[in-house]
Parts: sequence; C-alpha cells; structure tokens
Amino acid sequence: MNQKMRTTAIAVMAGISILLTGCVSTQAGSNQPDAIKVAPVSPDYKLEITLAKLNEILSSVELTQEQRARFHYDRGVIYDRVGLRILSRIDFHQALKLQPNLADAYNFLGIYYTQENEFESAYEAFDAVLELSPDYDYAYLNRGISLYYGERSELAVSDMDMFYNRDPSDGYRVLWLFLAEREIDEQAATVRMVENRAKLNPDAWSSTLVDYYLGKKDKEAVFALAKEGLKHPNEYAERLCEAYFYMAKIAQQRGDNAEAANYFRLALATNIYDFVEHRYARLELARVAAAMAPAVN
Repeated sequence: MNQKMRTTAIAVMAGISILLTGCVSTQAGSNQPDAIKVAPVSPDYKLEITLAKLNEILSSVELTQEQRARFHYDRGVIYDRVGLRILSRIDFHQALKLQPNLADAYNFLGIYYTQENEFESAYEAFDAVLELSPDYDYAYLNRGISLYYGERSELAVSDMDMFYNRDPSDGYRVLWLFLAEREIDEQAATVRMVENRAKLNPDAWSSTLVDYYLGKKDKEAVFALAKEGLKHPNEYAERLCEAYFYMAKIAQQRGDNAEAANYFRLALATNIYDFVEHRYARLELARVAAAMAPAVN
C-alpha cells in the first residue's frame, strides 16, 4: 500500500487502541423493580465512526496478516460493545484464522459459548487463553462463570478463588467468589464474604453491593449510592446494571423468581452490553423462566 494509506491505517489503529482502553473486557424510595430509573445507553457516536473507518480499512487497505487480524479483533470488540454479538463472533473467528495465538479473541469466544450454554466449547476456549497467556486475569473469572453455569461448582470455586486472590480489594471478585461458594455451602460462603469485606475500600461502589449481600444496606440505600461520585455519563446506567443483576441473584436464591425475572430484565434494559452482569442476565432470565414454567406431566 502507499505511504498515505499506511499512515492512515496506523493512525486509526492508535485511535482504536485509545478508545478500547477506556472501556470496561456493568430509584430511591421504591421497593418495586417495575421501571428502569435511567434511560438505556445509546451507542457512542465515536464507536460508529470508528466502525466506519475499520470497515473502510479492511475492505480497501493492504495490510499484513497480523494487522488484519488486529483490525478484525478491534472491530469485533466494538460490535460487542454495541450488542452485535453475531458480527462480533465472526470477526473474532476471522482474527484467529489470521493469528491463532490471539488470546483475547479466545476469551470473547469463551464468553459467547457460555451465553449459549455450550460449556465444553467455552472451557476449551478459556483453556486456550490460559495456555497462551497464563497470567490472563479475567480468563479465570470467565472460566469460573462458565463452570458455575455448567454446574461444576468445585471447579468454579477454584477459578473464582484464583481470580479473587489476585486482587482481594476488588468487591466484584468477592461477589463472584461468594456466588460460586454458595452453591457448595451457603453458610461458609457468607462467613468468608464477611472476612473478605474487611479488605475492601468502604467507599467503593462494589463494596455497597457486598454490603447489600451481607444485609448492611437495603435496596433504597444501594440505589441512592448509585448516584454518588459519578465520573462519566454512562456510569449511573452501569451501576444500575450491576445492582439489578446482583439483586436478582438474591431474589432467585430465596425463591422469588418473579422479582428475579424483573431485575434481570432491568439489567438487560440498561444496554450495557459489555458488562458481565448484562452478558449473563439473559441466560439467567431463561433459567428463571424455565423454573417458573408449569411442570409437564
């Protein structure tokens, strides 16, 4: 390709890198989860511009195999952020054909397999991630989640424990470790959560969610705190997505499937597609619906 086109491609690649680095790889006075309290997030126009540039480069610019793989991967990440999962999956597969050692692409595919209840394929994808990059932190979380939904509780706890121990100050790690351990022994899981809570920043948003699980904060307090200390326009919607999901898991555990279903729907309605809580809310909703369906003789 000529120098001008090469310079354009490199500039776009740098811009995409900055854009993707900034993303996350999720009603005071009301007890009724009957309406979302924030407008669903719309795609950032910058993402649409970046997609247009990527499409142009992939269709008209001469690239090395490694560059083409990276552009397919970057486009797949953006498709994922705006909820176009099929297009995203196609790009990740294409990236791996061009660059088979791209651990990030295997990680995304493992997530998609989990969402589709294709657990064996998910385990293989996450195993590939850890074989290529043993220190890939979030592969332990994502494989742990897949094992959790695949009802392999002890293996799920092992992965969640590995993920937690890499950063005990992260409240989300405390929550997922608890959810996994609860499947084996709820009382012991609660005791450990109390111990883990002591290592968290008391002012962090994720600590608020842990406190809700421990009964130290009620729903009204959680929703009120979700509005405090916001640093970017979508942060309130992200916090609601998380709150709805984890509240749904509590309702689900106590057998209130109707309330759980409402909260899972609200998590989905935020449109925070790339958050863990949004990714698995639809899977959870399908399971709740199955539990609520009348038994067939």
